[in-house]
Amino acid sequence: MLILIPVDGTDPKLSKVTTLPDRKKWALIDFDEGMVKAVDFYDDRTKIGRDWIDFVVLANKFESYMEFMEEGIMVLCVREEETIEEMIEAFKFKELDEVGY
Repeated sequence: MLILIPVDGTDPKLSKVTTLPDRKKWALIDFDEGMVKAVDFYDDRTKIGRDWIDFVVLANKFESYMEFMEEGIMVLCVREEETIEEMIEAFKFKELDEVGY
């Protein structure tokens, strides 16, 4: 499963989830069987080259999320998690909030 996150850097351990306007990179997490298989960073999410992304995790529920939903991507937002590692732990235990219409 692929998880897309707007982040402020390219360090898989230290990069923080950020708002869309403040995003420096897109982190693409390949998550399978409860483990992170890979973390890749991209400048432009349209250049990722994957047919399907399962989730996007945003900094808050007030972000502009409609374009993701229109693409069939489920939109989640963090509660208090800041780093990619914290977000992945919250994802594992279903502690992220679902954003809806």
